[in-house]
Order: sequence, then C-alpha cells, then structure tokens
Amino acid sequence: MREVAVVAFGQSDHVRDSAETSEVEMLMPVLHDVLGQAGLKARDIGFTCSGSSDYLAGRAFSFTMALDGVGAWPPIAESHVETDGAWALYEAWVKLLTGEADTALVYAYGKSSPGDVREVLTRQLDPYYVAPLWPDSVALAALQAQALIDAGHTDERALARIAARSRAAAEGNPHAQLTGTVPAGDHLVAPLRTGDCPPVSDGAAAVVLAAGDTARRLTDRPAWIRGIDHRIEPHSLGVRDLTASPSTRLAAERAGYFERPVDTAELHAPFTSQEVVLRRALDLDPADTSVTVNPSGGALAANPVMATGLIRIGEAADRIRRGASDRALAHATSGPCLQQNLVAVLEGES
Repeated sequence: MREVAVVAFGQSDHVRDSAETSEVEMLMPVLHDVLGQAGLKARDIGFTCSGSSDYLAGRAFSFTMALDGVGAWPPIAESHVETDGAWALYEAWVKLLTGEADTALVYAYGKSSPGDVREVLTRQLDPYYVAPLWPDSVALAALQAQALIDAGHTDERALARIAARSRAAAEGNPHAQLTGTVPAGDHLVAPLRTGDCPPVSDGAAAVVLAAGDTARRLTDRPAWIRGIDHRIEPHSLGVRDLTASPSTRLAAERAGYFERPVDTAELHAPFTSQEVVLRRALDLDPADTSVTVNPSGGALAANPVMATGLIRIGEAADRIRRGASDRALAHATSGPCLQQNLVAVLEGES
C-alpha cells in the first residue's frame, strides 16, 4: 500500500466575527500559505477536496464560491463533503492510495458568526422525533455532561480544570481565539458553564497531502498517515450511552492506535465533558503525563465549525514535522454528542 503523508498545514487566525471578509477572502491566504510551504503551484495538485456546510453558510452550493477562488480552470479533479474537513482528508487519502494522484489539497472553512450556530446545528438531528423539539447543541452536550457526572466519571471542578488546561496551552498558538484565564462563568445549560463551551468562531484551514517519494521531496520530515478510520453512532440519542464512544474506540482500533503508545493526542472535543468521553474511549488517563493532549488548545480555544477536525489533524502533523512528536493521534467529530468520529494515527521518520 502507498504511503501518504501530510506535508503542509495552514490555518487562519480564528475570530468571533469576520463580517468584513467573505469565505473566499478568509480562505485564500491559507491556501497560498500551504502551497508555498510545499513549494507547489495550484497546477501541481492532483486532487482537491473540501469540507463545509451549506446550512452554516445559509445558501445552497456555497462551496462553489470557494472553488472559484481555488481555481477550477483549467478543469481540476475536485470533490466536496458536507461535513468537517477531516472527512475531506479521508477522501483525499483514499484517492492517493489508489494511485490516481500523487498530491492533494484539502481545505475546510466555516463562518458561524452570521447566524445562531446552536440553532443551525439542530438540523443534524433525527428529523422525526428530535429535531422538532429544537434541542440545541449546548443543551444536548449538557445532557451528556450530566450523564457523566451521574455515572461518577467527572464533576464540575474537573471540567473546569480541562478548560483551564486547554486555554493555557493555547497561549502558544498564534491562531487561537481564546487563551489564558477564561472565567468559568455562569451555567449556560447546567451543568455546563460558559467556560465549558467552545467559542463561536470563524476560520479556515488547509493541508497538502503527498504520496511516497513525492512527500519526502516536498518536506524534510513528512507526517505519515499510518492509519485512519471513521465510524458512526446510532442516529437516535435515546439508544446511545452518552458516557461512552464505541465508534471512537473502534475507529482507533482500525487505525492502529492501540498498537503502541502515542506522545500527542489532538482531540476534537468542543465541550469539556466530551474530552472525558474521548479519554475513556482511548484509554488516555489524565494522570499520564507521557501523552500531551491538545497542546494547541483544541476546540475550546477555537471552534470554526467544519474546519475544527481538520485542524486537529494538521496540528498533530505539524508537531511531527517539527520534531516535537514521533507518533500522534488526531480525532475529529461531527454531529451531536460525538455522533460521528474519525481517528488518524500519524508518525514521523527517524
């Protein structure tokens, strides 16, 4: 099987409101950045894949605007997924494995500021029994957090420590939106306080993938994707144990995560309680200091919906490329209460 690696990663500065720029204007500097890192021109890219959401943008086929900015002429090999860019990366990874391309550009973007993102995300829910009740993403995450507390897996103080650690780590991330001391605040939806919840963010991210010797030529230390898989929980929240994530664990097994230890884990946990669920699924003991969890600050520091999962892969790859990590896990999620989960295992060469 062909080897595929991340050879470049870039992201925008994530902000609360980017009303002064369009999605294309937000995305273009990031694309120029990653192509420049790899020393490539747009014409050198064999496959392009993007992730975004028409619901978030508020109009149909919104991704075609960004594609115009990327440059669709002369005709390019292109695809789009209506979800987080991590799933676009999965599609591009498969494309390179088949030998149909040697390089791929993957990008994702999201602007949550124009509307009420909590209300928009209700459209992900079961359309017959749950969506008509309009439970928003924070209310559903609060149900999950309360289930964890009732089961004895965490408490509000432990959740506050997760938030504090994540945003302290984000002080070293120049693209983060929230850093340093962020007040726990009042209950937004009990037991979750404002500090337990992600910020509303606008932002974009992109990576360049390359296969085999092409990857070695484009960067000194490629971040090889040794395994990647994604799984999904039942759509109905009522038939799930919200304190567990068997889909994350199965995806991790299929990706080879449990074969040997990692030293970095970038977890896509928009709410503090969801880090608890993911740690349990991945056997990441909070007392184990050999694994650095979310050194970038994670989704609690910046949460550009539809790009946050791709950023987790990019951040993990960047740590490998600069020698700060040898083996890393990257996790992405989509849907309510960790419904869909993707796990990638990346390694560097000695």
